[in-house]
Amino acid sequence: MLAPRKIKYRKTQKGHMRGMANSGDYVSFGSFGLKAMEPGWITSRQIEAARIAISRKVRKVGRMWIRIFPDKSITKKPAETRMGKGKGAPEYWVAVVKPGRILFEIEGLDKKEAEETFKLCSYKLPIKTKTVGRREIGA
Repeated sequence: MLAPRKIKYRKTQKGHMRGMANSGDYVSFGSFGLKAMEPGWITSRQIEAARIAISRKVRKVGRMWIRIFPDKSITKKPAETRMGKGKGAPEYWVAVVKPGRILFEIEGLDKKEAEETFKLCSYKLPIKTKTVGRREIGA
């Protein structure tokens, strides 16, 4: 499962997911990408499930890139614990995704196969997504 090996601070604040993605908003490695259409948190387990769904289709014919990483810790206090006594321990890790962000990329598949693959992948994710092609420079 994905999680950072080393981090400066163990506990992060909630933060905001306002606006569009500033970076990682175009297909840069493969020929097709899966683009986020709404904001949300994607857990490391969801990323792993989506990765497996894509790799089953891509296997030997193509390549895959994961463009997001879960570097935000989500903490939780134990059940039936009184208020106070500080922030809870990290429970799981999430990637903060804004609309426009490319989540995964693939190469070596045609358009129909790519859309089929990303459709299977999108079932594993908690946000709306769409398949996009590579934007050629100067086009």
